[in-house]
Amino acid sequence: MALKCGIVGLTNIGKTTLFNCISNTKGQTSSFAYSTNKSNIGQIIVPDKRLYEIDNLIKSARIVPVTVEIVDIPGLAKGASQGEGVGNKFLADIQQTDAIIHVLRCFDDENLAHVEGSVNPVRDREIVDLELQIRDLDLVERKIQRMEKIAKSGDKDAKKSIESLLKVKAHLEDFKSVRTLDMDEHELKVIEDMYLLTAKPVIYVCNVDADSARLGNKYSDQLKESLKDEKAEIMVIAGALEAEIAELESAEDRLAFLEDAGLTEPGVNKLVRSAYDILNLMSFFTAGPKEVRAWTIKKGMTAPQAAGVIHSDLERGFIRAEVMKYKDFITYKTEHACREAGKLFIEGKNYIVEDGDILNIRFNV
Repeated sequence: MALKCGIVGLTNIGKTTLFNCISNTKGQTSSFAYSTNKSNIGQIIVPDKRLYEIDNLIKSARIVPVTVEIVDIPGLAKGASQGEGVGNKFLADIQQTDAIIHVLRCFDDENLAHVEGSVNPVRDREIVDLELQIRDLDLVERKIQRMEKIAKSGDKDAKKSIESLLKVKAHLEDFKSVRTLDMDEHELKVIEDMYLLTAKPVIYVCNVDADSARLGNKYSDQLKESLKDEKAEIMVIAGALEAEIAELESAEDRLAFLEDAGLTEPGVNKLVRSAYDILNLMSFFTAGPKEVRAWTIKKGMTAPQAAGVIHSDLERGFIRAEVMKYKDFITYKTEHACREAGKLFIEGKNYIVEDGDILNIRFNV
């Protein structure tokens, strides 16, 4: 299951620094606005200690964690939806992502000029949100025009779709993002094919100075206050500090560095898990002598659907799933011991897979 998150924000606020902390590829950072003319793309590993605990007992040939594709979109500016700055070409890049990580500058640095002249994360969020809303509004208006032509032929579904689109249009014209609009199943279906930018789940990241890594600062507090009614996911990360930590080769050195900053783990680890979580995703595992592997599925998927993530043949020929709970396996240490203790369960096609399940799929094609 291919997953993709996009990092967005104004120029010179630390997006690429954050990207470099979590990605297996590195983007070029610069103090000059609009110095980048393409999106950076990389892979990030979803941190999951359970994989390694399972491998400690099985001793597989390799460990395969879940990965998520991350796209660092070049810095946006006022008028991006109309072609300003790097232009709306990169707004199309955001459309291809499943979730948005919106980075906001929450630090002072006289050597790094702010494109708007001062540090104000509340204003910066509104600027970027407006550009995304304008882009969405254009897409909605175009679809309304198409639906109106179809409706003239007497198509009742088209008329109903127009009603839904007009509801979304009014919300956007009120400077509100689609994700905050209460919509029923039909209305969601109507907008599904447009991949609206403001309909995507979002995590706001306050990029702070090193001294504010643990508790945040006045800027991050201002952003939290402005978003208190949206139930938004907000994280505080010291991008420059995290970049220094990521450069250290020794795990012991990284841990010591974190402790000095008052942190228990890199903030980017929490960010990756949060991105995974807001997409309503979870992991199940397969384990054997060749590999211990994590697989990504949507919460609520059945055993055959989970099997299909591994290979379509497993879903097509699904017979049953042999299931062990992660905690049971760690407690009893082997599949045989779990079976003897009644902790290996045989489940059929209606079984809803749970986070951390260890599955062995039986199938016949």
